[in-house]
Amino acid sequence: MIKRSFDICASLIFIICFVPFSLIVVILIILDNGLPVFFLQERVGLNFKKFRIIKFRTMKHDSESAGQITVGSRDQRITRIGYFLRKYKIDETPQFINVLLGEMSLVGPRPEVPRYVELYTELQKKVLTVKPGITDYASVEFVNENELLKNANNPEIEYREIVMPQKLDLNMKYIQDAGMLADLHILIKTFLRIIRN
Repeated sequence: MIKRSFDICASLIFIICFVPFSLIVVILIILDNGLPVFFLQERVGLNFKKFRIIKFRTMKHDSESAGQITVGSRDQRITRIGYFLRKYKIDETPQFINVLLGEMSLVGPRPEVPRYVELYTELQKKVLTVKPGITDYASVEFVNENELLKNANNPEIEYREIVMPQKLDLNMKYIQDAGMLADLHILIKTFLRIIRN
């Protein structure tokens, strides 16, 4: 109950304060690559319930047909404004709407797309027993995930067999550490990693 109340209050404050800047972001996205402004993608949340995660669109039209993994910060599918939005995680800010809707929390395991969730082991599926979040230990550790995958011979295999299992291990650590102190610690670490990025 405390966690949910914190999620609602923090999200409302952020959204209200961010509105003027978000309008600038919306205009820049439209000028750079037209509509739509938002990117909606199906993810798997608490208890395997699917929902649509909301992000500012950072990729060119129909880019997902070429793969769901972004390789490097200079992936040719990323728009000009998209590079900036991704670097400072501004593209993730609309997810505060997902938090208000109760689909996500500020802190919790990052929700995956269905096709990757299908690869989870029975133990790894435990991450779906808690509400997914905007940030977690894995988000902090893999803040430059796209750059790591850029050097892989096969980014898809590298993600499935190496990166994803490591992220899930960190998700399991979060479940063990879960609590408001852990959440605040992760939020602070996330902010520091973003501004140092």
